[in-house]
Amino acid sequence: MICFVIGGSGSGKSEYAENLALGLKEQEKLVYVATMQPLDEESWQRIGRHRKMRAGKGFETRECYTHLEQLPVEKNEIILLECLSNLTANEMFSENGRKEEAAQAIETGILYLAENCRHLVIVGNNVFEDGTEYDEMTMEYLRQMAGLHRFLGKLADSLMEVICGIPVEWRKL
Repeated sequence: MICFVIGGSGSGKSEYAENLALGLKEQEKLVYVATMQPLDEESWQRIGRHRKMRAGKGFETRECYTHLEQLPVEKNEIILLECLSNLTANEMFSENGRKEEAAQAIETGILYLAENCRHLVIVGNNVFEDGTEYDEMTMEYLRQMAGLHRFLGKLADSLMEVICGIPVEWRKL
């Protein structure tokens, strides 16, 4: 089963996704796939907040900045992928990323994970509502993210948007 959880920055989507993964657990192993590359102090702080938030919940952390399709996965795992926007930025802008083919590579990786684990929970950022016109590189990032959101909108068994800490179910389990 694939669950897609979206929301704006600070909306509570990560906490919701963690609780969703925990609620799916029976005998499965919980795996948190961390995609944020710690490049500066702010990213280290955000990583620290997320580690603290999931401490004691039984998640094993696997870092995966690019090449999601190469992540070791087992059938008895519940995978929480946090988050799609970081993974997309890594694939587009990092040395090891797939640049213009980032979204296509991530789609392949998501299908690989879904096929090889018990449940897949994916967290995505709603970055489309500010109405600002950006430089071409940022617009390409937004286009690729939008394509991934549409892909997951069709693929996911469950689709939730978290707004001010309140989950809105667009597609129920």
